Order: sequence, then structure tokens, then C-alpha cells
Amino acid sequence: MERHISLVPLSHEHKRLLFVCRYLKKDAAPYEGFPLETQARYEYIIKVFQELMVPHIQKEEYLFEKCTGRHAAVDKMIRELQEEHLVISRMYSNLADSADLDTAMDEVATSLEAHIRKEEREFFELLQKELPDILENLQLENQ
Repeated sequence: MERHISLVPLSHEHKRLLFVCRYLKKDAAPYEGFPLETQARYEYIIKVFQELMVPHIQKEEYLFEKCTGRHAAVDKMIRELQEEHLVISRMYSNLADSADLDTAMDEVATSLEAHIRKEEREFFELLQKELPDILENLQLENQ
């Protein structure tokens, strides 16, 4: 199903975050301008979480707020996604104390990637099917 226009900004951010996930994994391929040293990758994830993830999660929370209480399956998935947000945030917060930073970043990347794919493949499709009227009036760009 083609992505609803109101969800496109989130999908674009997801695309950027999927690149981050690939870069943070242990088996990351070299990308020009992205050093593979552990400390450089750690500094990059800090920057991404501050500049992209925090506003992204705020937009998603706004979306969840607008959709909650309108359809049982949507509500169930919102609860799952909110729990995943908490787990990923905790994993990120624990990076600084990790004894094996490479493994910890790989775990964050793997969890974040699975979460993004769930939002894109399941949640957004469900919203488009069950709550198209909500999406018509949704404005995520200004959130």
C-alpha cells in the first residue's frame, strides 16, 4: 500500500535511521565519511539520538495520542510500540556503562531496525486501513 502523505515525514526519518542501524552494527560496511572506530560510532549514535530520535519519538507519540481509543488492534499495537520505545531508550541510556560498547551498539541497532520495520510494515499499514480519517487531518511536520 502506498504510504499516506501524512506518514511520509516519519517514513523519511525511518529511512535515515535504518542507515544509522546499518552503520552501528558490528559487521558494518565502510561508508565514506563514517569511521568504523568504536568511539566515533558511539559519538555518532549520541548525536543521532539527540538530533533525530528524540524529535522522531515525540512525533510518534503525537500520532499515538491521535489514534488511541479508536480501534482495538491499533491500540494494541500502540502499546507494543510504546514499550519498544522504552526498551530502545533504556538500551541507549546504558551504552555509556557498557563493558562491550560494540556489542551494545549492535544490540541497539538490531532492536531499532526491527522496531522501524514493524512500524513501517505493520503499524502504518494498519493505520491506513483502519483510521484513514485520522490520517487525513494529521500534521506531523510541525510536531
